[in-house]
Amino acid sequence: MSLRDQLSRLVLAAVLALTGTASVALAADPAEPIFSKRILPFLKAHCTSCHKQGKAKGELSFDPYHDDASVLADRKTWDGVVRQMKAREMPPPDRPQPKAEEIDAAVKAIEDLFDRHDSMAKPNAGRVTIRRLNRTEYNNTIRDLVGVDFHPADDFPADDVGYGFDNIGDVLSVSPLLLEKYLAATEAILDQAIVLVDPPKLRKQTYDRIRTDSTRTAAELGRAVSFDEGTYKVRCKVAGDVVRFRLRVMGQDVREFEVTAAADKPEVIEVSVKVPAGTGRVTVTFLNPADDQSRTLYLKGVEVEGPFDPPPAELPAAHQQLMTHSPGLPPREAAREIVGRFAAKAFRRPVTAAEVERCLTLYDAAEKKGQRFELRVRAALYRVLLSPNFLFRVELDPANLPPGTTYAIGEYELASRLSYFLWSSLPDDELLALAAKGQLRANLEPQVRRMIDDPKSVSYLHGFGEQWLALRKLDLASPDPKLFPTFDPALRQAMTRESLLFFEAVVREDRPVPDLLDADFTFVNAALARHYGLPGVTGPEFVRVKLPASRGGVLTHASVLTLTSNATRTSPVKRGKFILEQLLNAAPPPPPPELDIPELEDQKQLTGTLRQQMEQHRANAVCASCHRRMDPIGFAFENFDPVGRWRDKDAGAALDASGVLPDGRTFDGPAGLKKLLRTDKDAFVRCIAEKMLTYAIGRGLEAYDRRAVNQIVQTVGKQNDRFSALILAIVQSDPFQKRTTPGESK
Repeated sequence: MSLRDQLSRLVLAAVLALTGTASVALAADPAEPIFSKRILPFLKAHCTSCHKQGKAKGELSFDPYHDDASVLADRKTWDGVVRQMKAREMPPPDRPQPKAEEIDAAVKAIEDLFDRHDSMAKPNAGRVTIRRLNRTEYNNTIRDLVGVDFHPADDFPADDVGYGFDNIGDVLSVSPLLLEKYLAATEAILDQAIVLVDPPKLRKQTYDRIRTDSTRTAAELGRAVSFDEGTYKVRCKVAGDVVRFRLRVMGQDVREFEVTAAADKPEVIEVSVKVPAGTGRVTVTFLNPADDQSRTLYLKGVEVEGPFDPPPAELPAAHQQLMTHSPGLPPREAAREIVGRFAAKAFRRPVTAAEVERCLTLYDAAEKKGQRFELRVRAALYRVLLSPNFLFRVELDPANLPPGTTYAIGEYELASRLSYFLWSSLPDDELLALAAKGQLRANLEPQVRRMIDDPKSVSYLHGFGEQWLALRKLDLASPDPKLFPTFDPALRQAMTRESLLFFEAVVREDRPVPDLLDADFTFVNAALARHYGLPGVTGPEFVRVKLPASRGGVLTHASVLTLTSNATRTSPVKRGKFILEQLLNAAPPPPPPELDIPELEDQKQLTGTLRQQMEQHRANAVCASCHRRMDPIGFAFENFDPVGRWRDKDAGAALDASGVLPDGRTFDGPAGLKKLLRTDKDAFVRCIAEKMLTYAIGRGLEAYDRRAVNQIVQTVGKQNDRFSALILAIVQSDPFQKRTTPGESK
């Protein structure tokens, strides 16, 4: 079996051994029942006439729920009930409506039931499936580990996405193709990192024919010679009529000589000279007085031998970083030091002597083949880079912990969670040093602030930002080129860049999270400024500009407006759905497949303005329940065309960007809607907190995470919703700091 096959099997076997599962148990709640006293009366009065077995609207029947425990066992469904009631989507408008205070009381009863259970339940921090590094993490980790930044993972298969992000453990699978890519990437990485340089060979260069006439009078004779850095012996075969001459090598005056040898018996003058690498001339210059024309200097030949004692080759920084070791060590001990240091950084924790020894078995095999020291070390590092401890984020439960035990992860694991959250890369020396002393938890806040200020945090800022705003989908947008001829690849790229720079600024400047909705500045280059009609911006560089009242916040970015449009027209449905999903974490359910309702463009019988066509489109009562929430939100942005330009009319008709939300609140245009969203800022902050916690821990949130999310939102609210408070609250939360062993607690 080849080494490649052995290492491939090693990776797969380790993944299977390290993967675990978890289950969740509901704690008993002996307190006064909430369902029968505060929830069930509301359901009977306003819901069960439609939502019961045999007559379940929207595939929801309340018949299975009869007490607190039955509700707690299906929290996902009841979370949806709460969202619909808060949005005033249920009961539907064609049914008798309860008073607002009745709906609020029912919502509070459900939330009280959840909160009471969470406060009494045994803590559950969840657990993350062992997951491999995604492509971004692999590239960044190699950059910081090896010192070579050439993006080897760009050739890997695309990472799957779960819960909106590409770092979710449950979807980061390992395919046979990816294993092959790992092997090829490892070879390429080490080829670039460890440079094999042989010392210059000793050469003797002889030049017998200096010139065709071989003599000159009162002038300079010479020959161009190629040198490596070092000391050379230069020999000149000369003759002359008692003449003096000066020997120069590469512009250096070496020595003056007197020549008396006859032309038929030339003598050899030898000197040693130290020269830099390059090409230069070896010359002899006639020094007799200019008026003495009777004497002649003959240069019969030049011989250059060297270099002697050349200096060590200047190796790349990455090579020096990898190969440095304590002086005077025997080769294998030097290799042990190199491999141990490299493996500890690659595995993000201290390594055992046995782990280092396993890697050195490949060093020994290479030594038996007679390979040089660098190649022997390279073989050992090859095994490190193919180890599951490098390719995967490994967190192992301590031995003998009972099932369902929640415990604080180790400080090295915490260092990795921090670094892959904020840098998408491995911990640096400062994080590892604090972890080694057991002091990282005690220094979380200064470390988080340092990491955000570090340029490497751009991986978090852009990685989270582009996935939260679904900016990768902008690559799939295809506005009609006849209608929008100025939309080209450069403008598409500028749109994405604007949104990423804006998100980065809000975070780095520690602004309130809701500023993402309505901040009055953005970043544009000349192309995007022309697109927006903003004067005074020239050139390809992005500059910060203050926006007119018609714009502000991510919802008026051309990126978001374009990716939520169709090829020829805007889409209030897509824009409304985007806000519900990405800003409120209240995604509507997919339409029932059995309805088979065609797209708006395919319904030729619809007439009138887009708003009127949409009203006809949602005539179906089942569709109306979701469109009643999405469409008004989307219509708020009708003043922006399919590529995000401001307009006052559409096809010659005045635009109506006003709307009424299901709860009865009205707005007019994007500014009015953003004002309402800002009023409900807690819902927006909660959405960002849930999405960022998902990104930070690499798993979807579960019902037992509700308590942690509540604590995060409350903490952030007490600190004026600052972004630093949000990030700190996330890294201090139980899901980030802890794990729960699989199985039910006894």
